[in-house]
Amino acid sequence: MKIYFSSRFARSYKKLSLKVKEAAAKKEKIFRKNPFDAQLKTHKLKGGLKKFWSFSIDDRYRIIFRFQDKETVLFYSIGDHSIYKLWD
Repeated sequence: MKIYFSSRFARSYKKLSLKVKEAAAKKEKIFRKNPFDAQLKTHKLKGGLKKFWSFSIDDRYRIIFRFQDKETVLFYSIGDHSIYKLWD
C-alpha cells in the first residue's frame, strides 16, 4: 500500500511527542497490512468529513485518512479529537 502525507499531516506530525510518533509508526505498519485490523478501530467519518476515515493511534490520538484507490491512501491529519472540529 502506498501512503501519501498531506502538508497538514506533516505539520501536525512534527509537533507530536516522540512517544506518540513511535506509537503512530507501529500503527502505520499494522495499517499497511490491513487498514481494518481491529487494533486500529478504523471507522468511516460523518458530516463534513464523510469522505474520510479515521483510525486510532492510542486512546487520545487519531489519523484521518482517505482512500484514493485500492492501493493508495492519503493521510490527511493527525492529532487528538480536536482535529475533527476543523469541519464543525
